[in-house]
Amino acid sequence: MTPTPEELRAAYALEDRTTPRVRMNFVESADGAVTLDGRSGPLGGGTDRAVMQTLRTLSDVVVIGAGTVRVEGYGGIDLSGEDAAWRRAHGLAEQPRLAVVSGDLGLEPGDSVFTEAAQRPLLVTHAGAPADRRRALAAVADVLVCGEASVDLRAMLAELAAQGLRQVLCEGGPHLFGALLEEDLVDEVCVTIAPRFVGGASGRIVAGAREADRPFALAGLLTDNEGFVFLRYAAR
Repeated sequence: MTPTPEELRAAYALEDRTTPRVRMNFVESADGAVTLDGRSGPLGGGTDRAVMQTLRTLSDVVVIGAGTVRVEGYGGIDLSGEDAAWRRAHGLAEQPRLAVVSGDLGLEPGDSVFTEAAQRPLLVTHAGAPADRRRALAAVADVLVCGEASVDLRAMLAELAAQGLRQVLCEGGPHLFGALLEEDLVDEVCVTIAPRFVGGASGRIVAGAREADRPFALAGLLTDNEGFVFLRYAAR
């Protein structure tokens, strides 16, 4: 049976909003492919999209890598009236912040991730990023400089927490997940398993990291009428 919005909020509820937390959210095929025709979106279904909206509703900030913004065509985060009302009722801003992580600042001020944002996004980069790109993008986003020659993810999370953005939802991509996992900064992983087998050379949800063995425990499991499985893992 497909979960209701109330059941999804209960299934992914946070015990404590004051303790900083990093949640990852990914979809993959039953044989582990993270994309179909180069994008992750086509792997999902209706309940998967509802889970994504639920996780966004529960978060303070949604973090996304610039590569995934470009590939997936990200627009701004804009929760529905019901989700925004739930957030207001729980003392939260109507919309979570959006933070884009980019080392080379290969984005444009006119990109939809900036122009369609419900509120001004954050842009996380490092001190060595091109100064002209930083000035151009500062017109459409609040720039956070974290690190000298590369983005310091631990410093990024500390800065977000200092701004009251403690509940972090990261929607990828795989290289950002790999970097966070390598630094042991991931507290929870939410994975949707799509009922399809893709084959080919598609990558996995983790990429670019040295081999690591991070133990997680199964914290939740849901299914829907379309055959999707929704797994929630918590770091041990």
